[in-house]
Amino acid sequence: MPAIYFVGVDVGTSSARAGLVDSKGKVLEMHTREIQTWNPQPDHYEQSSDNIWAAVCECVKHVVRNIDPEDVAGISFDATCSLVIINKDGLPLSVSTTGRDEQNVILWMDHRAGQEAETINSTKHELLKFVGGQVSLEMEIPKLLWLKNNLYISCWSNIWRAFDLPDFLTWKSTNCDVRSLCSTVCKWNYDAINNRWSENYLKSIGLDELCRNDFEVIGKRVVPPGTPIGAGLTKEAAESLGLVPNTPVGASLIDAHAGTLGLLGCNSSSSHTYGILDKMALICGTSTCHMSLTEKPCWANGIWGPYKSAVIPNYFLNEGGQSCTGALVDFVLMTHPCYGAIKAKLRCNENIYSYLNGVLQSLAAERKIDDYSTLTKDVHVWPDYHGNRSPIADPTLKGMVSGLNLKADEETLSILYLAVVQALAYGTRHIIENLSSHGRQPFKCLLICGGLSKNPVYVQTHADVCNMDVILPEEQEKVLVGAAILGAAAAKVYPSLEAAVEEMGGSGKVVPPKPDAVSYHQKKYKVFLKMLEDQRSYRKLME
Repeated sequence: MPAIYFVGVDVGTSSARAGLVDSKGKVLEMHTREIQTWNPQPDHYEQSSDNIWAAVCECVKHVVRNIDPEDVAGISFDATCSLVIINKDGLPLSVSTTGRDEQNVILWMDHRAGQEAETINSTKHELLKFVGGQVSLEMEIPKLLWLKNNLYISCWSNIWRAFDLPDFLTWKSTNCDVRSLCSTVCKWNYDAINNRWSENYLKSIGLDELCRNDFEVIGKRVVPPGTPIGAGLTKEAAESLGLVPNTPVGASLIDAHAGTLGLLGCNSSSSHTYGILDKMALICGTSTCHMSLTEKPCWANGIWGPYKSAVIPNYFLNEGGQSCTGALVDFVLMTHPCYGAIKAKLRCNENIYSYLNGVLQSLAAERKIDDYSTLTKDVHVWPDYHGNRSPIADPTLKGMVSGLNLKADEETLSILYLAVVQALAYGTRHIIENLSSHGRQPFKCLLICGGLSKNPVYVQTHADVCNMDVILPEEQEKVLVGAAILGAAAAKVYPSLEAAVEEMGGSGKVVPPKPDAVSYHQKKYKVFLKMLEDQRSYRKLME
């Protein structure tokens, strides 16, 4: 049997990646290229679609350089839920107050549209029940309303197409304007239950123009993820990517959702297995997304969804999230006085996280305690330095730390670092409990991929705090695998997208909770929730 490969492309916050993936979901080759971000003023984060496409082409060409491109059966894309604006000539159109057309992408983490989000939420439109009761300023419709309100002449009146970044990539590769149900339902308030855009909703929030010509600016045709798009790669795109024309292209996913697709088929390497509905997938990077599927809708305040068929047909997706996780850990470390001294003495191939993990183990041994977790009994963190996405859905919440002192040594930083990691795990538990309180069946395990999954303290802390098994996939690049699964589905290599998930899901190592840590984290979790009450009480006092 001849070799068969798929290419998965993932565009994250700061880089583009491509992976060459085999039929069992193993990443054989991977290449990464950084992409540029502009921050022209506070809360404004912008990128260039030309810069992103060039990075994608470099990455794909690199991973297929040693194979016959004819052996690539399919390709697909995932990306951050960023807004791409294209003008009537099919070229970038500036979304920036600088007026530079190169800056035509509003990055997902851009928070300029706070007032627009409030305006939309004040309508209390029925579609908002699919986003936990209120639209996030990180979604696309508030950002489009911001463009209308602030850049009407230079941008809004000249828009030809407004794409979610994953859909831009499929358009760029096929020249077909077909939108993925994933992006439209999760980030654009598309009505997946009735399979249509809501004219009533768009007009009620002041975006009447988007209803013209059968909604062509935001997409006339919406299809499920993995659906073949057009005739596949155009000749021009194939040449740029190092592939052959007409290679099947699958409808895209948002990056976290691609990770979900790649994770959900993964199971324990032992005989015990979990079903798709038993699992919560954590896709960890700059932020963390908490993804789970149900057979029936679960309505939970502060949790996005239920989104019908957004990842796998006929399943409902619930999407929780933390806006700042990997970025928060980095920020806390880099702003500490002893960060530079620690970095200077790291050995070759050693990172600061493994170093601090070692310090924690040493401190536990010195103090003759069985578990380093208890080192944080006097240090508590509320981690919403960039607002709360789930389950509070309040972007105005701030970070809090209790237990600071004047010491600037490694011990103090290590304990603060551990307290931050624990706070992130408490945030995950908060999301799980919110879903459970709204009728969601109990979770039996967590699956984790992404940067933080490579940190054993982060993984073990999640197992202990949530009191359930964590499965770490043997193949860690599950976002790339998820994108490749879409290409496999488009190429009809497997009978369905769900079958492709099962075949390419792979197996993983189980990290069980430590029974002795459960009671300690129960106390810390109570403090965590009390910190939220305290922050709210401070606000009331200051009003």
